[in-house]
Amino acid sequence: MTSYRLAKGGLIERSKPLSFTFDGKRMTGFEGDSLASALLANGRMLMGRSFKYHRPRGVLSAGASEPNALMTIGRGGRTEPNTRATMQELYEGLVARSQNRWPSLNIDIGSLNGLLSPFLSAGFYYKTFMWPAGLWEKLYEPVIRRAAGLGKASYEADPDRYEKCWAHCDLLIVGGGATGLAAALTAGRAGARVILVDENAISGGGLLSEAAMIGGVSAIEFAGRTVAELESLPNVQLLSRTTAFGWYDGNVFGAVERVQKHICEPRAELPVERLWRIVAKQAILATGAEERPLVFGGNDIPGVMMAGAMRTYLNRYGIAPGKSVAIVTTNDSGYALARDLEKAGVRLLAIIDSRRWGATAGIYDGPARIISGAFVPDAEGGRALSSITISKDGQKETLAVDALAMSGGFSPVIHLAHHRGGRPRWSDAEAAFVAAEDYDGLSLAGAALTSSGLADCLKAGATKAAALLGKLGIKAEAATFGAVKGDIAAAATKPVWVIPGIKGKALVDFQNDVHHKDIGLAIREGYGHVELAKRYTTNGMATDQGKLSNVNAIGLLAEMRGVSPADVGTTTFRPFYTPVSFGALAGTSHGKHFQPVRKSPLHNWAEKNGATFVETGLWYRSAWFQLAGEKTWRESVDREVKNVRINAGLCDVSMLGKIEITGKDAAEFLDRVYCNAFRKLPVRKARYGLMLRDDGFIYDDGTTSRLEDNRFFMTTTTAYAAGVLNHLEFCSQALWPELDVRLASVTDRWAQMAIAGPKSRQILQQIVDQDISNEAFPFLGARDVSLFGGKLSGRLFRISFSGELAYELAVPAGYGEAAADALMEAGKAHGICAYGVEALSVLRIEKGHVTHNEINGTVVPADLGFGKMVSVTKADFIGKRMLEREGLSDPDRHQLVGIVPLDSGASFRSGAHILEKDAPATLENDQGYISSSCYSPHAGSTIGLALVKRGSSRHGEEVQIWNGLQNEFAAGRLCHPVFVDPANEKLKG
Repeated sequence: MTSYRLAKGGLIERSKPLSFTFDGKRMTGFEGDSLASALLANGRMLMGRSFKYHRPRGVLSAGASEPNALMTIGRGGRTEPNTRATMQELYEGLVARSQNRWPSLNIDIGSLNGLLSPFLSAGFYYKTFMWPAGLWEKLYEPVIRRAAGLGKASYEADPDRYEKCWAHCDLLIVGGGATGLAAALTAGRAGARVILVDENAISGGGLLSEAAMIGGVSAIEFAGRTVAELESLPNVQLLSRTTAFGWYDGNVFGAVERVQKHICEPRAELPVERLWRIVAKQAILATGAEERPLVFGGNDIPGVMMAGAMRTYLNRYGIAPGKSVAIVTTNDSGYALARDLEKAGVRLLAIIDSRRWGATAGIYDGPARIISGAFVPDAEGGRALSSITISKDGQKETLAVDALAMSGGFSPVIHLAHHRGGRPRWSDAEAAFVAAEDYDGLSLAGAALTSSGLADCLKAGATKAAALLGKLGIKAEAATFGAVKGDIAAAATKPVWVIPGIKGKALVDFQNDVHHKDIGLAIREGYGHVELAKRYTTNGMATDQGKLSNVNAIGLLAEMRGVSPADVGTTTFRPFYTPVSFGALAGTSHGKHFQPVRKSPLHNWAEKNGATFVETGLWYRSAWFQLAGEKTWRESVDREVKNVRINAGLCDVSMLGKIEITGKDAAEFLDRVYCNAFRKLPVRKARYGLMLRDDGFIYDDGTTSRLEDNRFFMTTTTAYAAGVLNHLEFCSQALWPELDVRLASVTDRWAQMAIAGPKSRQILQQIVDQDISNEAFPFLGARDVSLFGGKLSGRLFRISFSGELAYELAVPAGYGEAAADALMEAGKAHGICAYGVEALSVLRIEKGHVTHNEINGTVVPADLGFGKMVSVTKADFIGKRMLEREGLSDPDRHQLVGIVPLDSGASFRSGAHILEKDAPATLENDQGYISSSCYSPHAGSTIGLALVKRGSSRHGEEVQIWNGLQNEFAAGRLCHPVFVDPANEKLKG
């Protein structure tokens, strides 16, 4: 535990100390620290335990690739497991706990797994848990489930807010380092709409860890000045603490902004995380390159870390990694760290360089001992590093150190570039997997495209931005910067996949404890393909998704198979780049807001008329309207039903799905999606239609009106509105793209109300300017109308769901409440009442009208008495061929019937089974079931609709009604499903 805070240096605010706890121990840091840097400053090298062997783990990186330093942060509902300490900003009162250990981090019983490591090699679980089979459920599965995972989620509800939003821009820049800042400055000065996304709290990337000078100022000061200018530009939006996690079709990028993850008590009016969906005309991937670890024995011991990370902790956070430091490298980047360590006064014992020639000429002239052509095959230590072994030309020596930096080369961070398909290619020249320079809408620049050095990255970012803006017609001049001095550009060198002479475990995947021998075992057992090796060894399946391990694993596979990494290839790149919380994905959709609540344009009208609301899908629908003196909902519903039959009623039906269908082939299109004919439907007429699925069963029903030759207005059931639109769009785009058809959902455009009852015409005529007499506007008429003396336009349909003379009036949504108020006022003298969905249900059951209670996915038109609606003359329609299957015309199929109790005082419930009169109450004797039921004021008893075997031929038969759940029995009689006005005289009156 020898890391410590330097007396000066770094970007931390030393005047603003912060107190936090780690595993219950109170520690201090400063504003600007990460949790990882604060722990290092307190001498805490041991930060976690690995998943499989529970080996001690220290911080390895300084960013999003961290596999080791995973913490559980917070308390109660704000508990967040598997938080990378390298990405967590320090704040006052932060509570952090280590994971995957018991009873403590220092003394972990799980570390005994290390003693069993010879028996726990890759794939052991595939071989071990197969026998005896009886122990799987009793022993193996419970033990595996208990061992699975790292941190533990809280059982308490998350008290914080999350939100989602869209953004649009000319140029999106992913990455706020030298390349990204140069690109943003170029585009911003040109007046383009720019969004810069950077996952860190402060933009600057590697500039914040750099000791070089740019234009006469330090790299850190240069970054600050550039960010300040960008913030002053109104056309530039800087999204710090924001990670772009995916690239999707339409050049849409997903990103998560950590709005208040650096605050102990988040403000209630702000979200803690915000999910961005960014639509960019062009995008630049300026994500830089990830330094690769070296694979040697003990490379996972606390105190061993990446050279770039050590440089970040030194220069950005003012932390010395130890008292005695060594560097092992395959490239020049190790010498940049050496120079900075010596400048900070940290004791550097040796630089071990795998190259025979050592550093590139002129790179380093410091006093440190340089051992070229050498390797570190092993490191020693338990909970902290104590020594390393240096091997050169067969000779070995031991060097006592407490910190070791390693650099095995660099891999461009190109994950986002391959989220939409394609794989990277191996470049021998760059010793890395690289991406193409440009994709459709996404270009790479800087170190992500293998540029090396600050000067090259700055130039690449500015040049690329100017070129992309030129494609958009925006004139831009590439920004220029002063001379860069003191930068060490690490040119690519031959990679070293595994150090010779290893004795200890040489880790490839640090979190999952996959070591180099596991890769060899996978090849020997036939799992040498890169995708199979990943799953067999679990390499790259940890929370870091192989950011530090995958390329080394590919190199090992290639070396052991005697091929090139190009022949091995990579695994598939998929979102998410880093873990995304469920809260961010859900946004506001949780609890009562799991799905958005929808209110009808007539909601206020219903509310002031005394409605009781019920949730139906996403909608609040008025269920009934209780008047003074009515003590139960049944009293209200019975009154509403009777009033509609005697006088008139107004019901809100705005929730019905509404779709405009236009185009010269609209009629042909409807003919193909409905089983009955629509091509010859006259203008200003409506028709009831049945839509079938591919398998011949009914999907949805509704009315479609022809308003003009090439314009139709379709209504769907409330529940299936979105599904029907999706179905129609699929048919239009995939099945018949040659048809000229356009579809538009207009559900939200119209407020629609049913005016039903024998006095409905008299009421409507007071506000409708046109003649709506029986002769001028017959049953199934549909037309545009003017209202209130030409003050408002609407649509009127003469259709009925209640069985009475009825109309449906549609007006623009904003006028819905006023139109309903006017109708209620006009209907006062005629006894009009408001009625809700409960009364509507009674009215439709009395009339034998079906809903999705009956259209349940198992019925065909003939089952509901609609057999004659199926057009046999049409060339084709969806479901026609499958409708011809023998089983769909079986006489034993369930068919729609009505049902009443023999005793008018008895009742039954929907879902009850129908049995023959004297049959025992068993499911073997089931004849069908009741799909809908209600109390009918018209019949004076409970009535129902049922689907019964051979139902249409069994009218008058006495049956037994059995509810097995409630143990209820009732005697009943099957009858015709229409209980009111079977001759349909009222409809046409």
